[in-house]
Amino acid sequence: MHTRLQVFALVSALFAAGCAADVDVGIEREPLATGDRYIVKVRDWASAVAAARGAGATIVLELRKHDAFAALIPSTATYGLSHHPAVEYLEIDPQRWPSAETVPYGIPMVEASLVTTASTDAKVKTCIIDSGLATTHADLSSLPITGESGTNWNVDGCGHGTHVAGTIAAVHDTAGVVGCAPSNVALHIVRVFGDDCRWAYASSLVAALDECEGQGARVVNMSLGGGLKSRAEEEAFQGAWSHGVLAVAAAGNDGSGRMSYPASYPSVVSVGAIDANRNIASFSQRNAEVDLVAPGVSVLSTVPWKTPTVDVDGATYHGQAIELAATGSASGALVNGGRCTSSGAWTGKVVLCERGDVSFSTKVAAVQSGGGLAALIYNNATGNFSGTLGAGNSSSIPAVSLSREDGLTLVAGALDKSASVVSPTGAGSGWESWNGTSMATPHVAGVAALVWSKNTSWTNQQVRDALERTALDLGLAGRDDTYGHGLVQAKKALDLLLAGGDGGGGACAPLGASCTADADCCSARCRGRGAAKVCK
Repeated sequence: MHTRLQVFALVSALFAAGCAADVDVGIEREPLATGDRYIVKVRDWASAVAAARGAGATIVLELRKHDAFAALIPSTATYGLSHHPAVEYLEIDPQRWPSAETVPYGIPMVEASLVTTASTDAKVKTCIIDSGLATTHADLSSLPITGESGTNWNVDGCGHGTHVAGTIAAVHDTAGVVGCAPSNVALHIVRVFGDDCRWAYASSLVAALDECEGQGARVVNMSLGGGLKSRAEEEAFQGAWSHGVLAVAAAGNDGSGRMSYPASYPSVVSVGAIDANRNIASFSQRNAEVDLVAPGVSVLSTVPWKTPTVDVDGATYHGQAIELAATGSASGALVNGGRCTSSGAWTGKVVLCERGDVSFSTKVAAVQSGGGLAALIYNNATGNFSGTLGAGNSSSIPAVSLSREDGLTLVAGALDKSASVVSPTGAGSGWESWNGTSMATPHVAGVAALVWSKNTSWTNQQVRDALERTALDLGLAGRDDTYGHGLVQAKKALDLLLAGGDGGGGACAPLGASCTADADCCSARCRGRGAAKVCK
């Protein structure tokens, strides 16, 4: 069985009440002994390498395009090496973490479904830096996809990259889900996370960015981030921006006002998360660098393993397996168990339980002791959720989570009808609802590619400015630190560009241009002192 406990940070027992913790990618950040890995920016390559090796350092990654390398350096050697004449600077190499046919609610919310496609549209190369991609997934296998040569980019052990890719580009067919730009992108995949989806270094991210740019990517999606800033990383992203790349990254998931990088570099679009009601997600970080928001709560997308199905009266509903519950299949009449706080007369039945009041483990145990063959737990809020029975618990019957919408549909029109539940295991094509700014980010990247496909002569500055200027304002009037410029809107951004909106040409100043006030800048952020102020 695929164990998502390796991927997600889960409380040992998740309660089913409204305050219960949903599974979110990118929360678990276990401190590692990484103080001995550094990025070294050099003035003279040969001399710096010789000095580093002479000091006992091991070079682990060369970034020759940036006159830099990553190395494991003994703590006793850092001071001397940082003051060597061949070294410009030395900094800690910070870690970066992954930040988790039905039309997912986010697709119409960002207006992707309002932009019609045409045979003349370009396929905008969109690079996904993540955990890889399951290219055999039914919703992704027909897409034009390439990956970094010499790597296992087409393997995704934790599913994070596959989920992101589905939001950007899942094909528009008769099954599964649809992405923001299924006909308008060509994907290039760079894998920086292993199968456990735990972390990568900033230097690895710089190398991945170089790979994306070298393959002609116009849009780069990074559903990842970390709290430490890197000078080398910032310079790399500024360089990519100056070469026409639009980089998009997750604002972060700790719910604070802290910065997350690379999202908080001025040359990167920082994306926060909202829910289906357009309210800011509790975990979404709020700060002066947030540019846009997009759906990031209970986002349904592709995963590289089989997921449960419930068939009732000719209709199929897709759910998620409750962690640690039994797998298998069951069939029986569908009954309503309310919130399943105690057992009922459910022998031979498939029991619907609403989320709330007691833990998932208590609900499933109640169904099992009442003779039920399977427990279907539907959400008490919009969308689906991921849940677990909690450490040390198990069941002999399958337990599956469903969205609130599907649960209410079944309660209203399917009770007493025969229900067949299949909770499978193993690799395959599946769909799950995840939370995180990681899930919001590909909505913006997908919209950017969709808009850009209409005219690839537009610059990254024009596309970014159009997305920000037409975003739906959800917070305080104008840009604010919670929602940024607002909810990205594909159709409005495209209409602005097609109508001749200059998007950074004359009405407002682009990134890096001189300014005197926020109103001068397309980004609405003029920073610096005196005559040195520039648009950030």
